[in-house]
Amino acid sequence: MALLPILHYPDPRLHTRATPVGNVDDEIRRLVDDMAQTMRAAVGIGLAATQVNVHKRVIVLDVSEDQQHLQVFINPRLVSSEGSVEREEGCLSVPGIYDQVTRAESIVVEALDRDGKLFTLRAEGLLATCIQHEMDHLEGKVFVEYLSQLKQNRIKNKLRKRARETL
Repeated sequence: MALLPILHYPDPRLHTRATPVGNVDDEIRRLVDDMAQTMRAAVGIGLAATQVNVHKRVIVLDVSEDQQHLQVFINPRLVSSEGSVEREEGCLSVPGIYDQVTRAESIVVEALDRDGKLFTLRAEGLLATCIQHEMDHLEGKVFVEYLSQLKQNRIKNKLRKRARETL
């Protein structure tokens, strides 16, 4: 397994739409393992392949307290959604930035697991929010794009300044 570099907003590669995985093979399983290791090392609860500059429809999540319940979603598809909830979100691609985003309260998602088996999952709460957040990444959208243009510009400027300071 390997730690993968995480792209940081406003990197234009974060706006690339991911393509479907044709076959869940050893290469995809290795990607899943590397993404899981990267997510945990960065102390995150979700990671989309787009964030590590691999533009395949792959997501890993672990919203459990002990970080021992990895969930894998390959070619996820939103089947249905209900309700609306506002929750604070953060993102490994937008480090140190948190804000309120409104999303569906509960969802049903269909995807392939790490072994290529089709499954359907009903999710609510944090898990539903996290799945929607990561699926946005697969469409080339970052959570800050739900915020006002003023907030987006402030975030971009703050992250650019932070990047210059670390050089």
